[in-house]
Amino acid sequence: MKFLFLESFFGGSHRDFALGLTQSSSHDIELVTLPAKYWRWRMRGAAMLFHEMAGDLSQYDGIIATDMMNLSDFMALAGPDLPPVLAYFHENQLCYPVNPGVSQEGHFGFINMTTALCADQVVFNSRFQMEGFLSEVDQMISTMPDRNPLWVGKTIRSKSEVIYPGCRFPAKSVEIRKQEGAAPLIVWNHRWEYDKKPDDFFRALGKIKERGIPFRLALLGEGVARVPKAFIEAREMFKEEIVVFGYAPSREEYYDWLGQGDIVVSTAIQENFGISVVEAVRMGCIPLLPDRLAYPEVMPEEHHGRILYQGKDDLVDKLADLLLHCGSHVEFARTLSRAMEPYSWDRAIEQYDRKLDRLVDEGRTAPGQKFSKED
Repeated sequence: MKFLFLESFFGGSHRDFALGLTQSSSHDIELVTLPAKYWRWRMRGAAMLFHEMAGDLSQYDGIIATDMMNLSDFMALAGPDLPPVLAYFHENQLCYPVNPGVSQEGHFGFINMTTALCADQVVFNSRFQMEGFLSEVDQMISTMPDRNPLWVGKTIRSKSEVIYPGCRFPAKSVEIRKQEGAAPLIVWNHRWEYDKKPDDFFRALGKIKERGIPFRLALLGEGVARVPKAFIEAREMFKEEIVVFGYAPSREEYYDWLGQGDIVVSTAIQENFGISVVEAVRMGCIPLLPDRLAYPEVMPEEHHGRILYQGKDDLVDKLADLLLHCGSHVEFARTLSRAMEPYSWDRAIEQYDRKLDRLVDEGRTAPGQKFSKED
């Protein structure tokens, strides 16, 4: 079948997901994109731009759209003959943490809510995100001054599903070999932005350095136009430890650094799946992750005690232990790497293709079954 994929923020994990889905699916998926900038204007105006760009919609069996656009506007512009629509949520503005000094803009959360409400089917990339979003929807509806439409959250839940995103590494086994003699390599491969809390990461590394524990440091991940102060300070503070500073120019070089890595650390306060962590673990890094967000459901439960930390002090203690005994954890790294196999697009695509099949089979639905307040 033929699908149209509208991606209004074609960068980072959105770009990886769109390319992985279109390249892996057994269906014909045509990708129409906008550059990954001006996210507020994308959410407000992408519907009008896509209305110009998409052409004749009758040629498609279904449409896929992500959370960074106003789907209800697009559907209104498209008219009654629109094919069934799947909304995919990478993140949502009801749960996204706001930078210090920036006020919350509730309008964008409303856009996400109406997008989920008018879509025929909704997919979230983790149960953590889905439950958080639906909880916030109920909270938002409850704060309306009168005539609260309590059916909204229940309607969205009735057509929502969790499907983990694929990652662009092969399902076949990865050979894990560690460099002997060199200090262990700690990897940061997240965006250089506030919600990943780089200050907490570098503070932990400072504690490790104070203890005299040797390590090397690879600062990868998607950068920004202005390098954050935390990274500028870290470049000086850890100048003896840093072996790479900045975005890897190719996926091959990126995976090569991950393959050299021993430990990947996250200090994020916002993470709905964690593609960068899954990639690093697949390539042989042992993760140290906060015991919250999506990490507990993405990582194998039987290993939570070793790889999830409970606070800043626990992070430092666990990191110190890994660094001091890194050579004895190679088999554990192989075990965790194998556990990431289901997240390969080679494996994940089966669920997405089945979902697209169901989207077309079930067709368009009414905007929402109106539950009574008693329900």
